[in-house]
Amino acid sequence: MIKSRGFVVLFLVLWGAFRVSAPAQTETITSQPRTPIQQVPAYQNKIVTRVSLVNTPVTVRDEHGQMVHTLHPKDFQITDNGVRQQITHFDLGGDPLSVVFLVETSARIGPLMPEIQKTGIVFAETVMGLTGEAAVVGFHDSVDVLQDFSTERDIVQKSINNLTAGTNNSKLYDAMIMGVDMLSERPQPTADAPGRRRVMVIVSEAQDVGSETKLGAVLRQAQLSNVTIYTVGLSTTKAALKQPPKDDTRRYGPPGTHPLPPMPGTVQTPATEDVRNESGNLLALAVWTVGRVKNQITDHALKLAATATGGEHIDTFKDESIEKALDDIGGELHSQYSLSYSPPSMSQMGYHEIKVTVSKKRLKVRARPGYYLAGPES
Repeated sequence: MIKSRGFVVLFLVLWGAFRVSAPAQTETITSQPRTPIQQVPAYQNKIVTRVSLVNTPVTVRDEHGQMVHTLHPKDFQITDNGVRQQITHFDLGGDPLSVVFLVETSARIGPLMPEIQKTGIVFAETVMGLTGEAAVVGFHDSVDVLQDFSTERDIVQKSINNLTAGTNNSKLYDAMIMGVDMLSERPQPTADAPGRRRVMVIVSEAQDVGSETKLGAVLRQAQLSNVTIYTVGLSTTKAALKQPPKDDTRRYGPPGTHPLPPMPGTVQTPATEDVRNESGNLLALAVWTVGRVKNQITDHALKLAATATGGEHIDTFKDESIEKALDDIGGELHSQYSLSYSPPSMSQMGYHEIKVTVSKKRLKVRARPGYYLAGPES
């Protein structure tokens, strides 16, 4: 009886000790509320604070118009809104190209289609080069990706050779924004790794018919995406001579009149009326882009696109063929400098003016004039 009573006492003592120790152990784990349960990996912070690069192709020619290939990074000076920038990426014609070939396929330029089709080999060999990739986009009443990005020059050439004319409209601006979106997905040069230069080559009339997109929005996005636009203007006069004339069914007021007065220094035309109907977007774009260069451009969409992004516009009149224009563009693309810098602050909304100069005299420099940094609600 004494032994069993002693056993019970011992059991109760041990069981009580267990009940006391269990909560104490739990309390030890939860008594440090300031200790973080999960740490954020360090690489996530790097992604959030990464600074984008501003890339600007630079074309340098001598007094005779010949390309200059002997300059070094120390010969260039770049300013962003007047603040000198440090060049973080420098290359001379070596970074491979990502090119969108944007071509009008409306019925209005149907007579010129055989000439455009013949440019396939010039584009594939001269513009793309050995390391380039290209996509082909046609536009008329619709915008169609005829060939996605490919490094196979034969495939790209065949796509251009097989172009056909469509309906009468020409959604130029809708096609341009699609080209910019396609290029924005291609890798571009960074401070640590080479990438691809983003280029859009447009073969088209300067007139847009039927687009929902505004030219100002296209060019702002192109500037933010580091896209350089080269344009080849089709001669609508040449096309008209090859087909029966047709009436322009669009009306801007009573016959022979215009509902709005012309912009100062311009002749009233349907094209200039389109500009006024853009709610001031294109006019404002011309003020802060073209107002900083010598050649004043008002209503010519292709010239404005080239000027605003650092490219070049070539008109195809008289002996200037589409093939020769593409050959000249290809020669420049593979002979120009590519400079990049990290901007001082990507939070400064508004227009950022870029100025590129070289230390050597009697050289002509062409680069993008700047870029427009819009807020999240712009």
